[in-house]
Amino acid sequence: MTAASHYFEHDSLRFHYREAGSGIPFVFQHGLGGDSTQTFGLFSPPPGFRLITLDCRGHGETHPLGPEEKLSIPQFAEDLRALLDSLHLEQVILGGISLGAATVLHTALTWPERVRGLVLSRPAWLDTLRTEGFEIFGFIARLIRRYGAFQGAIRFQESHEFQRIRDKSPDNALSLLAQFAHPRAEETVAKLERLPLYQPAHPASRWEKIGVPTLILGSREDLIHPWASAVEYAHRIPGAELYELTPKSAGKEQHALETQRFISEFLVKLAPQSNTIPSTI
Repeated sequence: MTAASHYFEHDSLRFHYREAGSGIPFVFQHGLGGDSTQTFGLFSPPPGFRLITLDCRGHGETHPLGPEEKLSIPQFAEDLRALLDSLHLEQVILGGISLGAATVLHTALTWPERVRGLVLSRPAWLDTLRTEGFEIFGFIARLIRRYGAFQGAIRFQESHEFQRIRDKSPDNALSLLAQFAHPRAEETVAKLERLPLYQPAHPASRWEKIGVPTLILGSREDLIHPWASAVEYAHRIPGAELYELTPKSAGKEQHALETQRFISEFLVKLAPQSNTIPSTI
């Protein structure tokens, strides 16, 4: 499916977003270091749905970087709300991968009236500061700042940290290595320093008040996105559906096929409720 690129101005930045399809809007947000090509490469909207992804600050074709202190998930949620306002979308289905999952969860808990369904794919945060597993992003940032992206990547591959992660989860290792390959890796390195230090604003007790249909996707053999986090969300959010994805290290194509199937089936189930206002969060 052909995707169209668009831009809108907000907070002195020129935000890029991509969309495809028509019908019920499904806003699907990318992960840390990704952009709209990630979501569009992983998922195609079924008939009757409009897929939209916003390139977050410091990601993709959104320029300039803006103040580094605004590289935060609450700000990303505010930017996402600004996109919905610019498109005159009063209510949407929200979804996200990793960082995107944290962004749409924050959006749903802050502005519940804008959300009619929720998809959290491979969530990486719970409701407290993440102290284990995320220190690798700070290490990558230090390498980029000290040596630049190209030499930093070489030193990263030679490091004990990279070898340890590669032995346990080859896909995680490749994804982390890809942080060095982004065209704006040096310009936007602050995102690797700031975003992993996210302290969620909403406690887990708020999750129990989510009253919209929710889909949770997770996989094992993933050090960055623990399966236990997906299970915890499914346990806390009333009526949430939980599905296990094939780990990308075990089968990247199968992982993508399952993501497409689970999300498509979830969206289609929501289609008859297009005129229903969801309960509050």
